[in-house]
Amino acid sequence: MIEALQAWAARYADDRRYSPVGQIFHWVMAALILFQLGWGWRMSRIPAGGDKLEAFRIHAEIGLLMLVLAAMRMLWRLVIPGPINDADRLGWQTMAAYVTHVLFYLCFFGLPLSGWAMWSAVEGEPLRIAGIIPFPYMPFETLAPALQWWILDWAEGIHALLVILLVAMIPVHVGAALKHHFWDRHDVLRGMLPDLEREPGEDPPHKPKPRAPRKAKAGG
Repeated sequence: MIEALQAWAARYADDRRYSPVGQIFHWVMAALILFQLGWGWRMSRIPAGGDKLEAFRIHAEIGLLMLVLAAMRMLWRLVIPGPINDADRLGWQTMAAYVTHVLFYLCFFGLPLSGWAMWSAVEGEPLRIAGIIPFPYMPFETLAPALQWWILDWAEGIHALLVILLVAMIPVHVGAALKHHFWDRHDVLRGMLPDLEREPGEDPPHKPKPRAPRKAKAGG
């Protein structure tokens, strides 16, 4: 089955495109990140009470969904490598892009895990992934209350630092993608967008046809 998936995805990679599954992971995660940032800003302005606790619960359960999706996305990338495009041949810019991706994954995992730790430390209402699938607490219930508060404090600090990191990286990531697309005319952004005009593997309109091989000279 893995070989069949790799062969299917290779048709897109040969065209310097991510597979539809890779594209879905990317854009769903992007939408959830923007929702979580906006929802977190809204939560900070809700007065203490039942509405604030409900907002925290929704935030936590969407975060758990992101944790599962991040793990699935990483597994997919390990099994199905992405295409090699223009941005993979730019020296220090390519290295900077790799570092940015690592930092994004740090946020994808660190933010939900720190949020999960905070919720487990205060033993709020039972959690569910996206409000559907039950999810357990971290095993903090047997710890001394002082240690639970220490965990809560540290998890909250880590969560805040990762939010700042994520907010700082988003405009950098978007700006770099737009620069590659509009200024450098690279195929980075195109590879993450669905192509509705042709089937994978077909030559794009701008792609030149390969030249015929030269004939060897006699006696050469």
